[in-house]
Amino acid sequence: MIRLDGKTALVTGAGSGIGQCIAETFARAGARVLVAELRAEAGETTVARIRETGGQAEAVAVDVTSEADLEAAAARHPGVDILVCNAGIGHVGTILTTSGADFDRVMAVNVRGVFNTMKAWLPGMVARGSGAVVNLASTAGLEGLVDRFAYSVSKHAVVGITRSAALDHARSGVRINCLCPGRIETPFVRARIAEYPDPVAAAREMASTQAMGRMGQPQEVANAALFLASESAAFLTGVALPVDGGWTAGMFPKA
Repeated sequence: MIRLDGKTALVTGAGSGIGQCIAETFARAGARVLVAELRAEAGETTVARIRETGGQAEAVAVDVTSEADLEAAAARHPGVDILVCNAGIGHVGTILTTSGADFDRVMAVNVRGVFNTMKAWLPGMVARGSGAVVNLASTAGLEGLVDRFAYSVSKHAVVGITRSAALDHARSGVRINCLCPGRIETPFVRARIAEYPDPVAAAREMASTQAMGRMGQPQEVANAALFLASESAAFLTGVALPVDGGWTAGMFPKA
């Protein structure tokens, strides 16, 4: 069993969905978890869930689009061993239907947010000669995705940030990797499905995107994050790991 005893992990966007599951998984593995979240109430909920099961957690109110905000948080919490840049937003639209304001908003959270977060805590890791960064990209960062122009561009950028930074710091003792989830059955996705005229058909269509014929679960992404954050992945850096049920493996017939 993978353990993170004695480690401090900071997870952005940990108030719900994949981020919350990663935070809880790391806490069960023995890490002290800093729950970094823009929505203070959501962050406190995750902290309470972790503490209820005997884990260690503390809420950190941050806006990942603010470099100053993250620098101040890093000054208050400098000893981070594991950094998970999970905060992100989506957007539906092609290049022609995406406004400049919408494009900038997606880039501010999904790209500048990762940049700001890494800039805040990476120097301390490099100075100590150890650390692990896990960024959350997407299968949309490995290939194009229809009607998700801004989102796909942003996730390609996260893969690029990961690979470039990993090379820059490969001999510093800091490993930098990213996960590329396929369609994951988060509360957000379930809420979207419920809005369709035929939710059952919509869920079936979403599941057919993956070669395995089902959507992934947040815990399956969290398990991969735990691996990349641990010493079990000591020889992995610059990796963009798909957690996608075969989505990116190649062409396959839809169910």
